[in-house]
Amino acid sequence: MPVPDVKEKWSAEVVSVVLGATKAEGGTREKTITVGGAKTIPYIKYEGKQGHRPVIAMDVLDVAPPEWPAALREALGDCVRDPAEWAKAAVGKFGADLVCLKLDGCHPDKGNRPVEHAVDVVKRVRDAVGCPLIIWGCDDEAKDNELMPKVSQAVKGERCLLGCAKQDNYKTITAVCHADGHNLIALAPLDINIQKQVHILISDMEFPADRIVMFPTTGALGYGLEYAYSIQERSRLAALAGDKMMRMPVLVDAGNEAWRAKEAKAEDADAPAWGPQKERGPAWEMLTAVTLLQAGADIIRMRHPKAIATTRRVIDDLTA
Repeated sequence: MPVPDVKEKWSAEVVSVVLGATKAEGGTREKTITVGGAKTIPYIKYEGKQGHRPVIAMDVLDVAPPEWPAALREALGDCVRDPAEWAKAAVGKFGADLVCLKLDGCHPDKGNRPVEHAVDVVKRVRDAVGCPLIIWGCDDEAKDNELMPKVSQAVKGERCLLGCAKQDNYKTITAVCHADGHNLIALAPLDINIQKQVHILISDMEFPADRIVMFPTTGALGYGLEYAYSIQERSRLAALAGDKMMRMPVLVDAGNEAWRAKEAKAEDADAPAWGPQKERGPAWEMLTAVTLLQAGADIIRMRHPKAIATTRRVIDDLTA
């Protein structure tokens, strides 16, 4: 009895986005990284092209993070005191593919550091590493509208990935990415309709689809992970079925969300039955990352070196 062909045949593929620009392309990066390009659902290799290998971006903050859990701070060491040294360690020591520089210290509630501080840090991190860069604002809309034009100009031509454009605050960052040759992160709060609307608004400004990465926001293990997975999965299926406004690569934020969970950040004395924080914290982050990999994540923001190393081994296995 013949076995029927059960392969799915998809009509479209995820857009490929190139991060970074080499000297020959007008930048200073030692290499570029391409994400996206899948023509079928994740890791079903017999159905067709899997696209480019998922990559890991390690978080680097512009200021030392005193509120981070002890196990995370200890794993990173003294490099967190200097963003440039932290970036070097992220790539050279901890094996990240990208550096995600978060301008946390510029937030009005976290020091309200000036635009000049952000520009200086961005330039120092750019000069410290040769990988492509993600540059993330401080997550205050008014302050980001001041920061991002200057930051974008400071790294003009490097084809960075800048974030984030939102439904109610997308025009400034879209315009500066257009002017300075950068890629753009489009954010929506776990809502496919809003995500699609953000892409439409950005596209209406004549920003090309092959320079957009979507960020559907992330739920950590135990805190909305199933919902985040289903949203990401539905987005990917829509892309493969031909929806042009949903065919962008996906970024997820496993590090920040996982370490916000009480199971990861609780001190050993407060939760002795849960085991040592230095083991459960990285495990929480890794499990969040690996789960979303299987929904089609293309870029994963992470924090703990041990979680990064384990996730990289999983990526090796899945893409072998």
